[in-house]
Amino acid sequence: MERNLMKGNEALAEAAIRAGCKCFFGYPITPQTELAAYMAKRMHKAGGVFLQAESEIAAINMVLGAASTGVRAMTSSSSPGISLKSEGVSYIAGSDLPAVIINVERGGPGLGGIQPSQADYWQATKALGHGDFQLLVYAPASVQEMVDYVVKAFDRADKYRMPAMILADGLLGQMMEPVTFPEINPNAYDKSGWAANGHKMQREHHIINSLYLKPDELENSILDRYKRYEIIKETETEAELYLTEDCDILVCAFGATARVAKSAVNDARAQGIKAGLFRPKTLWPFPVKEINEAAKNAKKLLSVEMSMGQMIEDIKLAINCSKPVEFYGRTGGVIPTPAEVLGEIKKIGGAL
Repeated sequence: MERNLMKGNEALAEAAIRAGCKCFFGYPITPQTELAAYMAKRMHKAGGVFLQAESEIAAINMVLGAASTGVRAMTSSSSPGISLKSEGVSYIAGSDLPAVIINVERGGPGLGGIQPSQADYWQATKALGHGDFQLLVYAPASVQEMVDYVVKAFDRADKYRMPAMILADGLLGQMMEPVTFPEINPNAYDKSGWAANGHKMQREHHIINSLYLKPDELENSILDRYKRYEIIKETETEAELYLTEDCDILVCAFGATARVAKSAVNDARAQGIKAGLFRPKTLWPFPVKEINEAAKNAKKLLSVEMSMGQMIEDIKLAINCSKPVEFYGRTGGVIPTPAEVLGEIKKIGGAL
């Protein structure tokens, strides 16, 4: 299989095209602009549509319209732009439409900065729009994983008729690594039962809608959606467990920060400290079974993040607060170093 050296943002775009994305609507913002620029060059040649919308709000509503016809549609942005798209994401979820959203995170709040961050964890997993809904959230840790999870995001979005997000960051978006592109079947799921793509007087009309004026009808639609979510929580969680079988200290980290944490774990092991790594690949649903397996012998857990500790609550809930959870993080676009994380591991190790 051919390997290509690609920047993360461009690899995301190429993977989406190969996965059958036919419509991309976006608006430029650092540090994801290369993704949109790549789409501008490639989509027409690949038989798709690229459109730079007049705003992030317009872009996400264009995704809603395209997705309602059954085609694979995608948008991308960075943190402030995702906030602007949140209403549209709620409409997509309420309409039971599949779509893919890319967030190449930057520091915040507000305009913040253009350096990498993971401070959109809460937004992605708990509050990306109003109402009772969730979206699938994947957290790749390499350019290759960004490729793989774009493909999976389209597939699972189609399977469960819901939006899916790739939660990356500026570090992953800007780095270059070799990647391979998997074989893809973009037509795995039959959408003829719901897509609003022209009835030709041969079937009933398909109405795409998120408005329910009768409370019991809205409640029933939400309850049906949450039945799907329970299936997803049972079947779609993914995580990496590294040196966890005998660890005293379990380091928990996702995305690019997990690469830093893994180096620190290796350094700790070299110094005789039994550290291990738990890396959630799905942030929603959070890998509850996997973290309990990883933490079964640990005495303490350490969450390492490029934020002020947004994953800590999910860790504590997943293990039912059965063990202490410490935190080390940098924020505002500052990336933690392996030496800093090792220092925290040693501090915890000395207290055991």
